[in-house]
Amino acid sequence: MTDTLRPPLAVAETTAGTGTPKKLTRSIGVVGGTLLTLSCVTPASSLFVIVPDLFSTIGTFTALSIAIGALICIAVAFCYSELGTLVPSAGGEYAMVGTLAGRFAGWLVFIQSLIVVMIVPSLIAIGTADYLAPIVHVDARWAGAAVMLAATVAGLLDLRANAWITGVFLVLEVIASAVVAFLGFGHAERGVGSMLHGSVVTDGATSGVGIAAMLAAMGTALFVTQGFSTAIYLSEELENPRRNVARTVLWTLGLSVVVILVPVVAITVGAPDLAALSAGDISALVAGWSNTAVGTFISLCIALAIVNAGIVMVIQNSRVLFASGRDKAWPEPVNKAFGTLNRYNAPWVSTLAVGVPGAVLCFVPQDQLTNITGVAVAALYLLVAVAALFSRKGHHKHAPAWRQPIWPVLPVLLIVGLAYLLTQLDVTALLWTAGITAAAGLYWLLYLRPRQDTRWVITLPEDEQV
Repeated sequence: MTDTLRPPLAVAETTAGTGTPKKLTRSIGVVGGTLLTLSCVTPASSLFVIVPDLFSTIGTFTALSIAIGALICIAVAFCYSELGTLVPSAGGEYAMVGTLAGRFAGWLVFIQSLIVVMIVPSLIAIGTADYLAPIVHVDARWAGAAVMLAATVAGLLDLRANAWITGVFLVLEVIASAVVAFLGFGHAERGVGSMLHGSVVTDGATSGVGIAAMLAAMGTALFVTQGFSTAIYLSEELENPRRNVARTVLWTLGLSVVVILVPVVAITVGAPDLAALSAGDISALVAGWSNTAVGTFISLCIALAIVNAGIVMVIQNSRVLFASGRDKAWPEPVNKAFGTLNRYNAPWVSTLAVGVPGAVLCFVPQDQLTNITGVAVAALYLLVAVAALFSRKGHHKHAPAWRQPIWPVLPVLLIVGLAYLLTQLDVTALLWTAGITAAAGLYWLLYLRPRQDTRWVITLPEDEQV
């Protein structure tokens, strides 16, 4: 099923003097795409910023929850790979779902992705101050805002240059992750079997962690490896997208799970006691395993990695707003602004629209941002799984694309599992997300739906290299 339309040239924004629709440039291959995408699941944003919250919530169950989340993400990655090669668009999830399951479904996906793209960069940037502490003490909110503004400036530059910048930073991240893993395993205090028995220290008291608590934390666990979907947003700029999108998605997921999960296991077995593990202070653990100099080096590597994550996320997320403007999701002045490219072929207004509000969101409580993001990610994956059920109907059945194994079993299992998971997540976050989605539904009914010929017209770029 599809009601995706290609707008006439009179509607689409055109390149000056040529009369052809504006489009992004295919300038990166699998290596560059993987560097950019892997940077979005950087150990700074996952291992060093998000995982400590899991340690404080579910203690020794942290590694198990991430492993379960990784298994879920494998099925999700298969769906992304198939849909991303069928619909290689900078619109990402909304273009895929809107093309296959209808424009209203695509709109709901866009709203979930918009929640994620507006919150996640700020959530990661807030963690910068903790890792600058060995050399300077700054307020976490102001440090996060500064990182967001710096990432915004970098996001205005050429994409290929950013691929190499983030690649250099990524080397530092992997070094930091490897050092943590080496030191943790070298100072093992308990066996890996301890990860199968949930325990945590809260307010000085040790308590057990049940399955219900682990399920409640699964939204965060899914978020830990969520960045593999960045390849979808870059699909208009990947060479040979029919082949390279799937390769980039799957390579990124596999590498990110290794880079994140191995140090988590090492930290779990190497923490001197349960209280130190539950505190989640990775810099203090590294200093205790080695010395202050090594702890400072790791902290600075992490701080640089957070900047790296901010750059990649701003790049990724600006492409979503660029595509929404091109697809006429807003009143015409907003569409034109979001679709404007600068001399480096970057959507500069869309980049500012992600980066500047992201700096402001650094002043919102981190726990609230984390819970809302977990709900939005789970809902996003659920809707992508639904769209995957339509991937082999009509002309899509014979279209050239990477195809996931044992279809439709995996999408059905994902839908059931994620629907149940949503019922276990934070109630306040569920209400916030539901309220935003309801408001978006009204916008669809009152503004977009009556203007179906000229608004929310999902465009697909011409793909010369199938």
